[in-house]
Amino acid sequence: MRSFARPLRRAVLASTALSMIAFTPAAFAQDEGANSADDSAEIIVTARRRDERLIDVPVAVTAISGEALETRGAIDITDVANMTPNTTLENSRGTNSTLTAFIRGVGQQDPVPGFEAGIGIYLDDVYLNRPQAAVLDIYDVERIEVLRGPQGTLYGRNTIGGAVKYVTRALNPDSPELRIRGTYGSYNQADLVVTASVPINDMLRVGGSVARLSRGGFGDNLNIPGLENYNKDVWAGRGTLEFGGNGAPVLIRISGDYTHDKSSPRNGHRLIPGLFSGAPVLDNVYDTRAGLNDPKQDVRAYGLAMNVTANLTDTLTLRSISAWRKDRSFTPIDFDSLPSVDVDVPAVYRNEQISQEFQLLYEGDKLKGLLGFYYLDAQAATSFDVLLGLTGAALPPAFGGPLPGLNGYTAGDVRTKTWSVFGDFTYDFTDQLSLSVGGRYTSDNRNAFVYKANRITGLSPEFGGTLTPIAIAVATNFRGERTFKEFTPRASLSFKPNADNMVYASYSKGFKGGGFDPRGSGTSAPISNPSAGRTYDDIYNFLAFDPEKVDSYEIGYKGSLLDRRLTLSLAGFYMDYKDVQIPGSVGCLVGGVQSFCGITTNAAKARLQGVEAETNAVLARDFAGAGSAIRFNGSLGYIDAKYKRFIGPTGTDVSNIRTFQNTPKWTVSGTLAAGIPAMGGNIDASTTLSYRSLTHQFEVPIPALDQPGYTLWDASLVWTADSGNYSIGLHGKNLTDKRYITSGYNYQNAAGASTLGLEGILTAFYGNPRQVFVTGTVKF
Repeated sequence: MRSFARPLRRAVLASTALSMIAFTPAAFAQDEGANSADDSAEIIVTARRRDERLIDVPVAVTAISGEALETRGAIDITDVANMTPNTTLENSRGTNSTLTAFIRGVGQQDPVPGFEAGIGIYLDDVYLNRPQAAVLDIYDVERIEVLRGPQGTLYGRNTIGGAVKYVTRALNPDSPELRIRGTYGSYNQADLVVTASVPINDMLRVGGSVARLSRGGFGDNLNIPGLENYNKDVWAGRGTLEFGGNGAPVLIRISGDYTHDKSSPRNGHRLIPGLFSGAPVLDNVYDTRAGLNDPKQDVRAYGLAMNVTANLTDTLTLRSISAWRKDRSFTPIDFDSLPSVDVDVPAVYRNEQISQEFQLLYEGDKLKGLLGFYYLDAQAATSFDVLLGLTGAALPPAFGGPLPGLNGYTAGDVRTKTWSVFGDFTYDFTDQLSLSVGGRYTSDNRNAFVYKANRITGLSPEFGGTLTPIAIAVATNFRGERTFKEFTPRASLSFKPNADNMVYASYSKGFKGGGFDPRGSGTSAPISNPSAGRTYDDIYNFLAFDPEKVDSYEIGYKGSLLDRRLTLSLAGFYMDYKDVQIPGSVGCLVGGVQSFCGITTNAAKARLQGVEAETNAVLARDFAGAGSAIRFNGSLGYIDAKYKRFIGPTGTDVSNIRTFQNTPKWTVSGTLAAGIPAMGGNIDASTTLSYRSLTHQFEVPIPALDQPGYTLWDASLVWTADSGNYSIGLHGKNLTDKRYITSGYNYQNAAGASTLGLEGILTAFYGNPRQVFVTGTVKF
């Protein structure tokens, strides 16, 4: 712990200085606009499955209201990361709709089936088991909550690093509503969201939203005329039926959602010339020469949920959350981003889940808490070709001459059945002193099928091929099953010297089950008995990976000061992280011929420690008439993440040359905002700077791909009528037009030689360029 003291002290001093000088501008808990900044202490969240003031929750949580997101011009859930400390939310490489999420160094970059997410994404309390189709667009949202640290004693699914809760708006029980919001801006961005609801009678309400979200590409495909790169073409909708509530003891909420994403393939920017063709590096980082467009990019996701709340007595409430979800993503991934058939990967992901959660909540004078049961039955399957036309054509005579249509085909199917019981209770010894204790018992079962083979005859029939595949070498034809069981406790002690200030200390244990790598190659398994060849146990041990665990310690302060002109949240944390799961991929040999193989390791041991600070400060009130205000909102995150032991492929400890991916040491955000009554309404003007320090894309530093520290500048100007029925806004994102890398592919060795394909793969994906757009909202 002594090594933690110095960076902790530096970060605390830095955050305190920013709070005192500039009140650390950004996103402690975004409130309902400038005029209500003084009420930030009253923001209500459900982080502990009951309604509480944000400053009363002894958990590191950021809450951002739907109105604040709209005022800032937030487009999708990834925008939340710029307002939240030590958090990364971004589009996964090569995709428009798959989410990469990291909190406090914990997460998963590669969306491989069979891996549980390190960060849980919840849509109206329903856990999304897979990251595909999880880049949720922001419309009809009540608020988004980001909880940092292990979650398991309060939530249906245990998550080792944190949770993001996306909460949609409830229906109006009193009168019909119609809301129309339109957007037009740079790159022909044209969005339209129509939301309507109507109470049929005192007990029944129906409502829904339809969204059309579109944008031209930031770049073009120079090889396929008319095909754009980084564009958006989405239809989405939600429907809700509510029965009861509105004073009745039972509320039944049935909801459904549907998303269809037909955006063009998202291809990366080559950072090196073609090693085989000599193709030069393009000037525009958003342009591509990718030749793969089969199958057509097509993502469909949909689900149904029923949430029942029954007030059994004045102190007991029963909740049931039942859900079914399904998604399917066809995606063509051109790794080399060139016209040649060299590591072209047509792929499909198919996911389906059924979940059931029961909660029994108790709320007495001194004791509050819940008991819960959770069950999940999920299937995650993928299949993909790795087309290696150049490699096949270049094979020497020793392999019988060129191999036409060489294809490293992989199919993986991982099925998860998990159940758990959990509980968490808080006892108030006095009005000032409270103790919370909780625990969870989890049983995770994985059943996997993995098939990998080198084929000839090119594209598989699943992706439009017309020839029957011929396998020339089978690397893996495997079935396996594993079950993981774990008890994870949590405890926190909080003290409130008065109603608006609290200090707390907590401990929690996180757990994420192991499984099988659905892309692994059995031919790479060690031979325990050379005379007998590879055994099932050899392949099992190579494809299997173990659970990961974390012991997390946190101390914190939350308070409202200076007559509620300043709210402040501080947290310091230390995490002992064991058996870190790291999925990856390499070029390999299957039957003596080049192919693509998944490699998963458990990285032994790591230590993560850091601090977080969030503020909301009102600098002036009523300076330009009643209701006017100037405020600073802010967040600061510091994390020191280090592997203490990392056993490499040769069996040696390589922790001194390993880094944490998607985990910048510093994340800072600052917003200066002003609200002024004008023109029969209120004008909200805001400007935001957000900074992220050096970010590594992989565990091995790659200077060409690793993103140095950078700052983004956003600004918004919104007028809202006094009635609240009309608003118009002007928004600018990334106003300095900064080019910054968010992810990438690398298949080169230290000498720069290609390890997969002949052209060489060092490819980067970039964040959005400058965008300017106007929004208009009408409510009836």
